[in-house]
Amino acid sequence: MKLKTKDLLTLAELSPKEFVGLIDDSIKLKKELKKGGNKPILKNKTLTMIFQKPSTRTRVSFEVGMYQLGGHAVNLSSDDMQLSRGESVEDTAKTLSRYTNCIMARVYEHKLLEKLSKHADVPVINGLSDSFHPCQILADFMTIKEKKKKFKGLKIAWIGDGNNVCNSMIYGAALSGVSMSIATPKGFEPDKTVIKESKKSTNIELTTDPIVATKNADVVVADTFSSIHNIDKKRLKQFLPKYQVNSKLMKSAKNNAIFMHCLPAKREEEVTSDVIDGPQSVVWDEAENRLHSQKALLEFLLCNA
Repeated sequence: MKLKTKDLLTLAELSPKEFVGLIDDSIKLKKELKKGGNKPILKNKTLTMIFQKPSTRTRVSFEVGMYQLGGHAVNLSSDDMQLSRGESVEDTAKTLSRYTNCIMARVYEHKLLEKLSKHADVPVINGLSDSFHPCQILADFMTIKEKKKKFKGLKIAWIGDGNNVCNSMIYGAALSGVSMSIATPKGFEPDKTVIKESKKSTNIELTTDPIVATKNADVVVADTFSSIHNIDKKRLKQFLPKYQVNSKLMKSAKNNAIFMHCLPAKREEEVTSDVIDGPQSVVWDEAENRLHSQKALLEFLLCNA
């Protein structure tokens, strides 16, 4: 399937059919790899990766993914580029478009991605910004589909900060038809525009009570309370102990509920060790699925491009 959009910056660019198609292709590519390897469908294709911030899962999964599909990845940190010496984003986008087939950028400000997208002739992928993390959500919904075999009728409970990952997960819920209940402290709600747009397609509930959010949930999701975007340690007081996912809170969800976390995790803060390392946790499958879901995304953006 060829995507109608040139870029993936938020997930809102996708139709429900495209979103579900990406998830299904991710599962297919995973099975294909396990059976002996993926076909070199991206032979002679190059992905340029721009990192303004540290990365484990994003860098390795994209680089390995390109290799497994027969392509090549080039890694650039801010210090490697003329961007850090004053070259404009516009000129960078135009230059890279002459060398590479796709740009993936992990940035501090989402506006930089929008500039890259506007001036690049090749696809631009958001590898994480302060507003959205669409690649993570592709992996998350792939994991949900693997574990639950469906989307229809499912409920996701998000506990904690209504951050960039939460914003993209709301879009994922809208595209898949999954309902979502989000428990955050006052002042830490997700983006209002994202909520307004997504409520047109599915049920999005906002609450300050984690027990209300997790009631009868099929999936419980947490993320760190302090990240590279928010390093103020005083924030923790807004979340703990009320918004910690622990075994007691998991009992509010369905007996067969799964726990998800995009990682890195801070044990005994947003989640206890007995949950993230327990039988309901699928975080390692979720982490692995970054590889497979991003390969599907690269295929959909670059094949026949």
